[in-house]
Amino acid sequence: MAETAHLLVVDDDARLRDLLQRFLTEQGFRVTAVADAAAARRSISAMMFDLLVLDVMMPGESGLALAESLRREGNEVPILMLTARGAPEDRIAGFEHGVDDYLPKPFDPRELALRIRTILRRAAQAPTVQPLANAPVQLGHRWFDIERAELRGPDGVVRLTGGEASLLQALARRVGEVLSREEIGTALGTPEAGERAIDVQVTRLRRKVEADPREPRFIQTIRHRGYVLRPGP
Repeated sequence: MAETAHLLVVDDDARLRDLLQRFLTEQGFRVTAVADAAAARRSISAMMFDLLVLDVMMPGESGLALAESLRREGNEVPILMLTARGAPEDRIAGFEHGVDDYLPKPFDPRELALRIRTILRRAAQAPTVQPLANAPVQLGHRWFDIERAELRGPDGVVRLTGGEASLLQALARRVGEVLSREEIGTALGTPEAGERAIDVQVTRLRRKVEADPREPRFIQTIRHRGYVLRPGP
């Protein structure tokens, strides 16, 4: 698993970022590298990663703040922090923010690769908790009843069209799995629907589910693959 894992490296130091990307690629990993938390968020919304390598000190949002935000959103992707601050209290702060490991700078790249493989191996061995079949799915302050195809929030039932309800049902029945546009079309009973039609339906549903449809938390696009539902508070 580690040999084909997709890593996201986030570091504002261009020289170190390029060195890490080149070294980790040589180690057999697939590597995407970006300079800051904002770019990291865009990458995470577009692709699936097996592990994040985050620098703590970055302009704007810090690595710790990004890690904490991802955990709060329900994203459990493994995270390894890189930092020039290696005091015990700094490492403790990292673990409190939900990171999996903490490597002080300067470091030997071989140790980084070893730690990455260890984290990935541990993640692969961890038991996964499957949601109860047809249990209500939390989408922020709303809940979706799969059996009734009913989205309910603090102000009552949110009106969904038949197509929107069927789309949300299809995603909710396979939480965490990427559904291709073809699979979604089949679930909607319109297997002949083109990709554009599916994208339009997703866009409409996001307007009723997401706080900011332009930065979706729950219905995420997986580039070149389809869509996935990631519930959370």
